[in-house]
Amino acid sequence: MDLSVCLLNDSFAPQIDGVVNTVVNYASHITETGGRAMVVTPEYPGADDSGFPYPVLRYPGLDLREAVGYIAGYPFSPAVAKAVKDAKVDIIHSHCPVASTIFARSIKGFLDRPLIMTYHTKFDIDIANALKGKLIQEGAVLALVGNVSACDEVWAVSDGAGKNLQSLGYEGDYIVMPNGVDIPKSRLPEDETRKLTEGADLPEGVPVYLYVGRLMWYKGIRIILDALAALKYRGLDFRMVFVGQDADEIKAYSSKLRLDDKVLFLGPIYDRKVLSAWYCRSDLFLFPSSFDTNGLVVREAAACSLGSVLIDGSCAAEGVTAGRNGFLIEENAASLALLLAAEGRSKSAMRKVGQAAADELYISWTQAIDRAIERYHVVLENYKAGRYPKKTSPVDSYLGFQGAIMDILGDSKLRELAKGSAASITDGIRTFIDTYL
Repeated sequence: MDLSVCLLNDSFAPQIDGVVNTVVNYASHITETGGRAMVVTPEYPGADDSGFPYPVLRYPGLDLREAVGYIAGYPFSPAVAKAVKDAKVDIIHSHCPVASTIFARSIKGFLDRPLIMTYHTKFDIDIANALKGKLIQEGAVLALVGNVSACDEVWAVSDGAGKNLQSLGYEGDYIVMPNGVDIPKSRLPEDETRKLTEGADLPEGVPVYLYVGRLMWYKGIRIILDALAALKYRGLDFRMVFVGQDADEIKAYSSKLRLDDKVLFLGPIYDRKVLSAWYCRSDLFLFPSSFDTNGLVVREAAACSLGSVLIDGSCAAEGVTAGRNGFLIEENAASLALLLAAEGRSKSAMRKVGQAAADELYISWTQAIDRAIERYHVVLENYKAGRYPKKTSPVDSYLGFQGAIMDILGDSKLRELAKGSAASITDGIRTFIDTYL
């Protein structure tokens, strides 16, 4: 691969989530296959990017973790813009439709390179959680859709994700480009699995159910706990393992349902082999989420021949046939409890479905990114041939101007001329305006 790709996202390591994992894998695989990758992302307190085999460029960020749980990027940095320009980037690929795509559009303004945006998350839900007030939420969605619409090509991690984007007002086309997983398709040896999961209360012969991900109510956690309470009421034994950042409210609700002797909260697990061991040790993966657009954890489970219980019609259930490579339920606790009391206690049924999931649902990052790289070449060809419609608006003009200003302020000759003088920099900007605008 002889391409230089600029990957942008509103978050990056040491933060951990599905999109961060995606960007890390894209950058790593592009680099390993002979291409050149760089990551552009907001600053993060204490971040150490020295261990990555590709440059990680950070622009200013505003720490809003206490208020809304994340760092908001301020997409303006002459130094980062100049570094991207000097890298002779071929493709600009944003993985978030907010600050990252604003910065990407600014870069595009002076690079004249194609811009791709991958839509990963149902942002209408994130916006509703982060912002209060209907008018503010509607304004944020409008800005998001405008950002996405300005891109040359839009990818979605699933058809459901693309339909969600269109439901927000996006009127363009999209290409489904699913993500992969970095867990190899194989089961760990039984002795290694038991060693890596030892110490947990997992009686022999008792079904073990697993959930991996953020412990948030909108991920279907209440459905799981209410269903488990119904099983316990019927006298059925089981163990439920939650892997993810602890949430006190969820743990308190579990205790209220008197599930303390059945439910284990392990916190986040970063070691992929240990996580694989938990997939291998479990009998069924419970993921009753209608929020997720791709459900990478479902494919991680499939890598270990572990079948999943999913909401019928959800994005995570795309490609799943009930009873063959997964189990499908209605979005309520009664439906989950009914399934767990039947198929969820049959070892042979669960193993058969798990094997079919491995055969039919698993996709590695190598497979996923190789497909993306093939598409990069098509995008470049289309862009050079003028097959993408020109998309101009007052915002595009402003962002193009912002990009040009970043380009000017990043120029070493101008910095030398200015010698720290704001007046000289202003003169340089005025010269640019008079000359080019």
